[in-house]
Amino acid sequence: MGIISTRTRLYRFNALDALAVAAYVGFTLYFSLAGESVERLMLQVFPEPATASYAVNAVFYASVGVFAAASAWRIVGRDFRILGTRPWFTLGMVPLAVVVMLIITAVFVGVIGGVQNSQNQLGIQGLLQHVPAWLMVPLLVILGPFVEEYLFRHLLIGKLSQYVNIWICCIVSTVLFASIHTIGREGLQLQALAPYLGMAVVLVGVYVWTGKNLMFSFLVHAAKNLLAVVLIYAVPADLLPS
Repeated sequence: MGIISTRTRLYRFNALDALAVAAYVGFTLYFSLAGESVERLMLQVFPEPATASYAVNAVFYASVGVFAAASAWRIVGRDFRILGTRPWFTLGMVPLAVVVMLIITAVFVGVIGGVQNSQNQLGIQGLLQHVPAWLMVPLLVILGPFVEEYLFRHLLIGKLSQYVNIWICCIVSTVLFASIHTIGREGLQLQALAPYLGMAVVLVGVYVWTGKNLMFSFLVHAAKNLLAVVLIYAVPADLLPS
């Protein structure tokens, strides 16, 4: 009974969850509706456009991340302890999950009929060309994946599934995760959606498969982003899409 009660408390929505969601949605809507004015304001503080864009993203994820970490620290500690009891499983399955993600993404791209870089992806590539790795890696490999796994897996599946069928939660998580990364000023483009759908399907799958282990899905997400960062830094700038 005590174990069940503890698990129920861990997966109960709280005020910090509400603050994290409000910060994420609020910042997203504000940047979507007033993005140009934000850019102009940041350019008054930072002379380089890339530095200004990096600062906006850092503030965005750090603001949400504070509430996410404060809410989920018990889950984080528990899940890391679980993974620590099976280190070889973790070391083997994380890269395997990334490989599966790449395969599924290729399938989605093939079915949809090609891929189109989203505004989000082009923005990241632009940052990676102008911002040093020691600044980008913490943002793209640690802070960003943690915030997104907390929101799209821990909240939308781990906690919401206490009230809604888990498969509905998985679908909602997948669709929202892919959509939030692709919708921009040009609207939602199906060909831009494909890579993020493949990514979301695997992240949802490993989260549910490991018994809602937030840190395992975080490690898979972080590993995929790290691979992307390494590849982009390794590819000459003149070969990247402009």
